[in-house]
Amino acid sequence: MSKSEELDDGLNPLLKKDTLDKDLTKMAEVEAAVRTSSKPVYSVGIGILFLALAGIGSSIFVGSQSNLMFIVVAAMLGGYMALNIGANDVANNVGPAVGSRALTLTGALIIAAIFESAGALIAGGDVVATISKGIIDPALVEDPQVFIWAMMSALLASALWVNLATYVGAPVSTTHSVVGGVMGAGIAAVGFNAVNWETMTKIAASWVISPLLGGVIAALFLAFIKINIIYQKDKIAAARRWLPVLLAIMAAVFTSYLVLKGLKRVWKADLATILMIGVGVFVVAVAFLRPWVRKMSEGMENRNESLRVLFRLPLVCSAALLSFAHGANDVANAVGPLAAILHSVQSGEIASQVTIPIWVMVIGAVGISLGLFLFGPRMIRLVGAEITRMNPMRAFCVALSAAITVIVASALGLPVSSTHIAVGAVFGVGFFREYYTGHSKRRREYVVNRKPPQSPMPVSATGQGVRVRKLVRRAHFTTIVAAWFITVPATALMAGAIFWAISVIL
Repeated sequence: MSKSEELDDGLNPLLKKDTLDKDLTKMAEVEAAVRTSSKPVYSVGIGILFLALAGIGSSIFVGSQSNLMFIVVAAMLGGYMALNIGANDVANNVGPAVGSRALTLTGALIIAAIFESAGALIAGGDVVATISKGIIDPALVEDPQVFIWAMMSALLASALWVNLATYVGAPVSTTHSVVGGVMGAGIAAVGFNAVNWETMTKIAASWVISPLLGGVIAALFLAFIKINIIYQKDKIAAARRWLPVLLAIMAAVFTSYLVLKGLKRVWKADLATILMIGVGVFVVAVAFLRPWVRKMSEGMENRNESLRVLFRLPLVCSAALLSFAHGANDVANAVGPLAAILHSVQSGEIASQVTIPIWVMVIGAVGISLGLFLFGPRMIRLVGAEITRMNPMRAFCVALSAAITVIVASALGLPVSSTHIAVGAVFGVGFFREYYTGHSKRRREYVVNRKPPQSPMPVSATGQGVRVRKLVRRAHFTTIVAAWFITVPATALMAGAIFWAISVIL
């Protein structure tokens, strides 16, 4: 048989070229690339549709007024800000849980959307301060028209900045963005004497305090878990001893956090009451969790994977509670200026506090959830997986640190940022792992004892010529820290420029 006949009969398949299969594969790759590249276009289209509906809805609810256009534009700006809050800020609550694989990305998006909306609508409150954090005294702004332009400038500037930060991959504080926008617009409208510089100094101090507190507390919890559970000979016995206590601390802290931050607009409890609630929850949780941990750990192997299973359910609960509290607390960043503009347009007055209509809260709640679905996955992956590797134990430390730090800072009267705390906790976990991997005698002994005799000992385990592995991406660290420090001045400059442009045009 000739060579050509062999090819025709298919007896020598190694010499055949599956042209059709290759073409089909290339077509599939092209289709996948088209879908990937077109996704941002669809997301932007849906976002624009939402803004249009927000403007139309505001005109329907307000009715015909002489300054209706101001309300429509303000509603669209509030919706734009809400989209950006969902895209950037919510990642801090669910990112670590996704990075540790305790939650899938889809599951995290659904949980966050539900609980963010619930927090905004149930506990978002019906009254909000018109000037965020007391930066500007409304009494100094005599003309309501100037006040409306200033609020619009602040809202647009803060939304643009958060949008830019999301684009470059930097989780920033939306509260600081609004603060900077209000400050810049207030300076442009009234002058530097309108700014409460004492309050601004405290906020500037929080740029350093927030991430440091979050990072230190997260590192301390991770150190405790490593020493008392992970690097113990009998991990399951150690988990049965300590895990109920850790989870009870988490239950107490999150209950206190929910009362302090998530429900503060509908029920303002004093510190003593919050402490009593926390202690009570801790005692009940320990009694309940000891048998639960024992039952869950029955038959588990003495390995780290077993520990990760035990931490997964608490992480899901933490993501839900953090999202609820965030929705209740931060929806005001989107709808506060909008409510202030609405009040000034309708009454012709400038008030320090205004009532938020339900349709305004709906714009904020829906915008945050929609922004999370459309633009949030990238930031969730960055916070949860790209800064440093996460597992359920590390993510547990991040979530617990975020709640504890906010409670401690609130008790001390420090204006901290939840974004800075959560991301600082992620950095804290990563940098602690770098140090512990290269310097811990306990870890070194543990690795040596578990290594088979015939296997070569890794250099880091012997302690000779230890090279510390970089477990935190420095590029993300420098980008994020730089974004934190320039958020307030950047939004202030942008808001001032927008206010000046509006004044010249109108």
